[in-house]
Amino acid sequence: MADVTTQNSGSADHDYELIVIGGGPAGEKGAAQAAYFGHKTVLIEKYHELGGACINWGTLASKTLRESALFLSGFRTRQLGEGMQVEFRADVSLVNFMARTRLVQRREQERAAKNLARPSHNIQRITAHARITGPHSVLVCEASGERTITARFILIATGSVPARPKDVPFNDTHVFDSTSILEMNRLPKSMVVVGGGVIGSEYACLFQALGVKVSLVHPKPRALDSLLDAEVGEEFMQRMQRSGIDLQMNDNLQSASIQGDQVHTGLKSGKMLQSDSLLYALGRSGNTEGLGLEALGIPLGKYKHVESVNPITYQTTVPSIYAAGDVLGPPALASTSMEQGRLAMCHAFDLKYKTKLAPILPAGIFTIPEISQVGRTEQDCERDGIAYVCGVSRYGQHARGQIIGDTEGFIKLIFEAPTGKLLGVHVIGEIASELVHVGMACLQFEGDIDFFIHAVFNYPTLSDAYKYAAYDALGKLNKIRSTGL
Repeated sequence: MADVTTQNSGSADHDYELIVIGGGPAGEKGAAQAAYFGHKTVLIEKYHELGGACINWGTLASKTLRESALFLSGFRTRQLGEGMQVEFRADVSLVNFMARTRLVQRREQERAAKNLARPSHNIQRITAHARITGPHSVLVCEASGERTITARFILIATGSVPARPKDVPFNDTHVFDSTSILEMNRLPKSMVVVGGGVIGSEYACLFQALGVKVSLVHPKPRALDSLLDAEVGEEFMQRMQRSGIDLQMNDNLQSASIQGDQVHTGLKSGKMLQSDSLLYALGRSGNTEGLGLEALGIPLGKYKHVESVNPITYQTTVPSIYAAGDVLGPPALASTSMEQGRLAMCHAFDLKYKTKLAPILPAGIFTIPEISQVGRTEQDCERDGIAYVCGVSRYGQHARGQIIGDTEGFIKLIFEAPTGKLLGVHVIGEIASELVHVGMACLQFEGDIDFFIHAVFNYPTLSDAYKYAAYDALGKLNKIRSTGL
């Protein structure tokens, strides 16, 4: 991409060409996209740091906490304990548990600020509340007073917030949501986690790794039920159970109360759980309160997400106003949000080099074990009547799996039958979210089983499991091809 240093001054009728509301992944990348191509941009963020939930309260924080939990608990040391005499001692206090997270957050906050200030961007930044008052106008509410600014286009990138039911007694010592959990003042001995989605499952695993006794409550039969391939989902459930997590599936919160230093959690099944703490992680809502969208005729859904947005251009029902990121609801992935922000601005300013979102989107889930997938699941194939075969190769079948001490992880590939076209990639185990990209590249270019059969992978690596998963599927494909079944 050629360097662009010319900064337009905004159209004659407006103060700016673009106003971005929200400084998370979608807002930062959308602003940078427009500004890089010379369009005068201002970004409004009410929090004193950029990054939104991604850097400050969600994605980055939970992933860094996971790594801290694995290190401080000696989890990886225990994996390597076979054949070795290892004694691991660590003071797993709240201070050293949170220290690394704070450091990484600060560095990423600085990176985001520098990105806006780059000479090729020169994006103005305002710390304030914002309310959209018209198709081209925004009321900026700063400590010093209110003022109105205007632009050709407005990008809504305000993200989402945790659901907080009124009957859950949230406080800063015992009962938390996925934002306030980062402000806990002590490491509890026990915790009930309500919600077995991505956030709840990630926190349940990391706290269990630290020696906290965790009970996971989820209204469906399996955690991450709607997200994972069934075989991977069953493996994850077994791994959680073996780690000591108390699984309360097909159940949900009925009541919660604080009695002394304990939280009493009543479930709909009639069970009563007692713990030091409660994390409520069931659902998120669009962060649209006070934005003024209803008055503009921009519809909001049941959970306050922006609705009726063009799925290709991210234009709302008001043509000059766009929306991107978690404020739209699922998939609510930082990587997808960034791309949505870029695409929205490419459409607004007619930048032809990027015209649509990639049809194949990976998902990374930083539980213990780590999980990642892209493409179709077996359930998808069965639902759509697609004939298929699967191939699986476990880490333990490969030298690298033995070296790192993860012998249970695996790569699973799903191929169309009898063509051998790759349909889905599913990985559970160490560095799953990195490994999945090998298969994603093959999917992106509509590759088939021959890519893995003929490719040469470094040895010893976990990536080599791709070849052997493909060989596992090849035998099944050849049988189908030879019999015509």
